[in-house]
Amino acid sequence: MNQGLTPCDKRRDEPISFPVWNAKKQQEEMWVPTNANGSFSGDSLPLKNAFARSVNSVAVRIGQEMGVKRIAETAYAMGIESPLEETPSLALGSSDVNLLEMVSAYCTVANDGRHQAPVLVTRIVDREGREVYTAPTDGEQAISYKSAFFMQQMLLGGLREPGGTSAGLWEYVGDYDDTTFGGKTGTTNNNSDGWFMGVSPRLVVGAWVGGEYRSIHFRTGALGQGARTALPICGQFLRQMLADRNFRQYHARFLGPKDSDITPDLYTCEGYTPENNDSTDMDSLYYYEDEIVFDEEGNPVVRQVRRRRELPDDDPYNPDRQSGLREEEINFDNL
Repeated sequence: MNQGLTPCDKRRDEPISFPVWNAKKQQEEMWVPTNANGSFSGDSLPLKNAFARSVNSVAVRIGQEMGVKRIAETAYAMGIESPLEETPSLALGSSDVNLLEMVSAYCTVANDGRHQAPVLVTRIVDREGREVYTAPTDGEQAISYKSAFFMQQMLLGGLREPGGTSAGLWEYVGDYDDTTFGGKTGTTNNNSDGWFMGVSPRLVVGAWVGGEYRSIHFRTGALGQGARTALPICGQFLRQMLADRNFRQYHARFLGPKDSDITPDLYTCEGYTPENNDSTDMDSLYYYEDEIVFDEEGNPVVRQVRRRRELPDDDPYNPDRQSGLREEEINFDNL
């Protein structure tokens, strides 16, 4: 956004690869990032939709266009303090940072681009009520207002774009029309870490789920992705907070742009829905659905279950209709 892009600019979701230097092996090798679902649509996606759906190919492409060095510099300005390794994979969040830093950086977006360092103690008074300490409140503009506004729209897309990975938050905050939320999920390799960041104008929340070592991880993405592990933690907290009248000050909605040069066509664009060229997905009688079960040792296992579609009684493809079968209700009398 700092370099002039908008949420409605498009980039193609297609394979990308280039040589990178492997510091551990001390040799050059090809890096071929993939999407979480293992496939590429080949379509041109609005950045807002690609961000909402966590499309890695688009993120890496944008990272190369903008420059990895700029990504690191912007992250530091927004509140990240941990050292960032300036490699192409930084566009996918490959460097380790802690949860407080992530919340601080996302606060910069919610605060219209102004960064304020996290503060634990805001004020101290003595026994007489005299103020003896006040925490500094002077932040600095880390990114422009325009960039922050566009990023707010990108985060809102996480809950509103077709296929948005943060849409599960609606289950927790959908009853509160006086507050708008954006969100971003994150999942690392081998499902070792699950992230979620929830953003509203007056409150930013975050959760991280993972083990002490990367070898501790979930077996599949269906179990370990941030939308399943970290998002519910934030969701439960937000639902209880929103229901408590003592915290009414955190209810707020993101407003329209303050600058006249930010026109709706720059951030309100039609969401992307993947084209379906396989007719069997539309009119097959049976379909497969992932189901989580537990083995004898209590470990969760994902298996595919074959299910039959519900068809209207008068549908010519309804097997009950074709075979003349019908359902009848049988009641037994007192005898």
